[in-house]
Amino acid sequence: QLQLVESGGGLVQPGGSLRLSCAASEFTLDSYAIGWFRQASGKQREGVSCISSSGGSTNYAGSVKGRFTISRDNAKNTVHLQMNSLKPEDTAVYYCATAPREQCPSNWVDWVEYDYWGQGTQVTVSS
Repeated sequence: QLQLVESGGGLVQPGGSLRLSCAASEFTLDSYAIGWFRQASGKQREGVSCISSSGGSTNYAGSVKGRFTISRDNAKNTVHLQMNSLKPEDTAVYYCATAPREQCPSNWVDWVEYDYWGQGTQVTVSS
């Protein structure tokens, strides 16, 4: 069964940085667009970013544009989300997910466009 594993979450002060990673076991990621989502307590799951299978196309939510950078290393079968200038409102569980296509879905922020998900990693931004 396809499995994704997120890592890199933790507690960070406002203005700090974290780098999340999404790795796969039992399959290679290089044929799939990958999305990052987050879900804060009591809120709906929110699309954060998406990257095409080649890494040549990326998308960002307005709330993170200019602060977050998505990238991938297909040789290492991983996708990263570099998060800078973190704010308390970035606090959430962050998930990565595969889209069954090479390009990000046109409605890439919609979680129904993705099929396989990781278990999530907690990011807490607090002083």
